[in-house]
Amino acid sequence: MKFFDRAHEIALLREISEKSTSNAQLTVITGRRRVGKTQLIKAALGDRPYLYFYVSRKSEKVLCTNFQQQIQEVLGIPVLGTTERIEDLIKFIFEISVKTPVTLVFDEFQEFYRVEPSVFSSLAALWDAYEKTAKMNLIVCGSMNRLINKIFRDSAEPLYGRNTASLKVEPFKSSVLKDILADHKSNYSNEDLLALWTFTGGVARYVQQLMDGQALDRESMIRFIFREGSSFIDEGLMILVQEFGKEYGIYFSILSAIAAGATDHAQIKNEIGTDVGTFLARLENDYSLIRRKVPIFADSRQKNSHYQIDDCFFRFWFRFVYKYQYLVELGRLDKLQEVVRRDFNVFSSFALERYFQWKFLETTSYTRMDAWWDRKGENEIDLVCEDEFSNRLDFYEIKRDPDRIDLELLRRKAEAFFAKNPALAQRVTTFRGLSLDDL
Repeated sequence: MKFFDRAHEIALLREISEKSTSNAQLTVITGRRRVGKTQLIKAALGDRPYLYFYVSRKSEKVLCTNFQQQIQEVLGIPVLGTTERIEDLIKFIFEISVKTPVTLVFDEFQEFYRVEPSVFSSLAALWDAYEKTAKMNLIVCGSMNRLINKIFRDSAEPLYGRNTASLKVEPFKSSVLKDILADHKSNYSNEDLLALWTFTGGVARYVQQLMDGQALDRESMIRFIFREGSSFIDEGLMILVQEFGKEYGIYFSILSAIAAGATDHAQIKNEIGTDVGTFLARLENDYSLIRRKVPIFADSRQKNSHYQIDDCFFRFWFRFVYKYQYLVELGRLDKLQEVVRRDFNVFSSFALERYFQWKFLETTSYTRMDAWWDRKGENEIDLVCEDEFSNRLDFYEIKRDPDRIDLELLRRKAEAFFAKNPALAQRVTTFRGLSLDDL
């Protein structure tokens, strides 16, 4: 698959690169794994040589050996002797950059917490010493937003406030997903587009795999994902076990329970059999995998809340791959394909709601949007959208089948909404339906 989108991000990184030839620049790039951070950097830097240091969970000594080899290959400058300290190599690069512009990329930068945390203090000291004289374009990437934010935004951390720019790489926009699918299948259907969104959430790596595999419609996507040797099957386990470490078992149980429909704290606790408050907080705040939702306009502290997996891919993976791991172990991927075909229409209804929220973020002037429901569960509105500048509220019912949309019922639910939110009753309101036809 060719490179799509990211024009704004590429332009920003190229502008920063030019600035670095006269003033040192430190750019922080965040985004979930597989979203395309590394490919973005490659596209932005083009043919310009740069050092790429991937911070894997190896010893500091092994990383130094790998990084030294990079310096010699990319810069053509031999590093005399050997070193077992990352700090020494970074200092060596800063010294080079005083005379010659250098671009240095640290990927998975937050892993230094596990490898050698003193690197953060060392880098801060070196940055302060060389910032005015170095022609350094320093780029650090991280896939765990909380840890990267802690490194650069926590006033107690040594690198606090050192970055000169920040960039978060998001999954592909809905318009870009359409362009990608059209580039591979000009007559794609809205069903194909919804399947692509449901299975990938717009994450670049997953989209690329499907496109390169010519999996361009719902059926071929199901066959491609659930085939012998598919990387999709191991993906969730590979990423999350690495993130969660030895506690991965309880995290997986919680995510599986949420994917199966246990959405409030009590239900999840009952399903797991132990208190889960701390783990839920970490899943939301540290890993950004789940979100605690309250009805739109409600106080965030209220108990009328539920949890949802906030990443489309992991929601799909836990619903089908993890839940039916026994079929994978038995080699019955054909049966697992049947399960996905059977349940896809119901499962994709949630993805359809998320798709429209994602689309509205790109294409509308809404300033707030989310679902609303009452405490008893008698009234639920799929999407309430506010445009505070025009004093407008739009209510949406979202169904795969447009014939199932009932706007009169939506109006009655809105009456219950206004009964709970009387201060909003004077807003200009509209009632609309959204379906597959509107993708």
